[in-house]
Formats: sequence, C-alpha cells, structure tokens
Amino acid sequence: MTSPRYDVVAIGNAIVDVLSRESDAFIEERGLAKGSMRLIDTEEAKALYAEMQPGIEMSGGSAANTLAGMAALGRQCAFIGQVSDDQLGEVFRHDLTATGVSFTTPLRAGDPPTARCLILVTPDGQRTMNTFLGASQHLGRAALDAALIADSAILYLEGYLWNADASREAMAEAIALARNAGRKVAFTLSDSFVVHAHGDDFRGMMARGEIDILFANEAEITALSGKDDYDAAVAAVAAQVPLLVATRGEHGACAVRDGMTVHVPAEPIDHVVDTTGAGDLFAAGFLTGLAEGRDLKGCLTMGAVCARAIIAQIGPRAQVDLKALVAERLEA
Repeated sequence: MTSPRYDVVAIGNAIVDVLSRESDAFIEERGLAKGSMRLIDTEEAKALYAEMQPGIEMSGGSAANTLAGMAALGRQCAFIGQVSDDQLGEVFRHDLTATGVSFTTPLRAGDPPTARCLILVTPDGQRTMNTFLGASQHLGRAALDAALIADSAILYLEGYLWNADASREAMAEAIALARNAGRKVAFTLSDSFVVHAHGDDFRGMMARGEIDILFANEAEITALSGKDDYDAAVAAVAAQVPLLVATRGEHGACAVRDGMTVHVPAEPIDHVVDTTGAGDLFAAGFLTGLAEGRDLKGCLTMGAVCARAIIAQIGPRAQVDLKALVAERLEA
C-alpha cells in the first residue's frame, strides 16, 4: 500500500458561523436549550438573525474546524463538503483553503443557499447553535472523490451530516471506499440529538466494524450506550470500537484502545470565553498526535491543549499559534 498524501480527508457540513453575545434571558425567552444544537428552516433563520446582537461571521462546520486545526499543527488535510455558488459559499472556500486545507468540491448552483449556523454565546461561554443546513445537506455521491479518499490515511465523518438522505448515502459510500483502500474511518457523533435520531445506524456501523475511531462527549456516549453512568457508557462503547475517544469538558478526556484506558485532565483556564469548536479542536489535536505516532496520552494532551486554546477566544478557528502551544506543553 502506498503512503497516503493526506493525513485526513473529512466529510462534513460546509457552514458559515454567525456568533453573537446574548443574555441567558434571550435564550430562555425563545425556549432554547442552552448549550445545544438544533436545526432550523429558512424562515426561522431569518427571524432569529434579525433579533440577534451584531455578530461575527466566520467559516465553521465541525469537520472543517477540525481540519483547520490540524493544518495549523502542520498536517496535510482535505475536505469534502457542499456550498452554493453564492457569497457565503465563496467565503467558506476562501477561509478553509487559506488555512492550507484542500477543498475542491464543485459549487452547487441555485437554492438553497450556503448553510449558516447562528451561534448564541452566553456570559458563561456556552454556545447555543441554531443551524440552517442549506446547501450542505445536498452533498451527494457525485461530490465524492474516490482517489482523494484512497489517498488519505483517515476518513473523518461528521455525525451532523447523517440527518439528510443524500449526505447519509454519500458518507456510507465513502466508508466503503476507504475500507476498500485499506484506510481508517473515524466518526464523530456531533451531538446527542443526532444520536437519538440515528443511534441504531451508528450501533450497526460499529457492529459491522466500519468505525475504527469514535469521538464522543459525555451526553453523546450515554445516549449511544443507553447507560446514564458515564464510566459504564465508556466501557460499553469501547468494547465495540478499536479506539474510543471520550471528552468530558472540565473533567478532561479519556481514550480506550485494546482494553487500556488513558485519562488526561482538562488544561487549566481562568475564564471560558466561548466553547464553540472545543470538541472539534480536541479532535484536531488528537488526530495530529496519531499522525505523529504519539501514544494515547500524548494524543489526548494535544487535544486538550487545542481545546483550551479555542475556549479562550470567540469562534472555532484558532487565533493563536497552536503548534507553538502544543510544543511548549509537550516539552514541559
């Protein structure tokens, strides 16, 4: 087998984020669950946007954020995602490729427009996400690049995309392409609402051995396992995948491989500014560690450093030198 050109190729939602600072009352008055993600339609997206405080616009999307983080850490990555031939579509493409990530998926003409996520950041740093999927959910099999998938060590899939028929079929085919090429498949559950909607699919994928690396947070892994106790949930899911990576916010993270569990604490921080992208950047650090051949503790530590850097700022794309931060921490 030839050495792959890319460390990771990811398939995910191509979304432009709009972040604004809002009060807890703003969240409560609209009946929103703080810290959650929900899908909204065009009309609600327009209405909520009109009520928000002035915001910051930047390209986002869970898997794309992870790749941007990996690129900042010096890895070679590629992205497959769907944007429309509109202004936000061009913004997304420019922002992602400027980080060094390859993104060549053709633009989609006509409606719906490029996806956007309205992110409400409360004083405690929690983000409540309201996502209009737009063109991203129209990612179909035609957008797949079989040669690109075969030329990547890991195929990384974003659970959010499992909600649309076209993108779900595309991701299933991508798994087959990666498997046929002898590559690894990593999957992030994305949100507990995704697990509640599609948990049977994910459990089936694990049972068939289609997932090599699974990323989950506490809410997601308890939903997937059906167990309320976190440790029991980790044990149950770890028995079904070769490598499980579970994050738990301020309580740190763990990885389980071959029956061995490794824990690391969360990196200390004085003030949480915005948790948007924390899990995405944790995955970026962890996957970079794997690409560098580090042990589980090293991978987890890199993930924790990257997550800490993101929650100390607004937005999911690093505004600091991640490579320098990681090097300093690993040398300490």
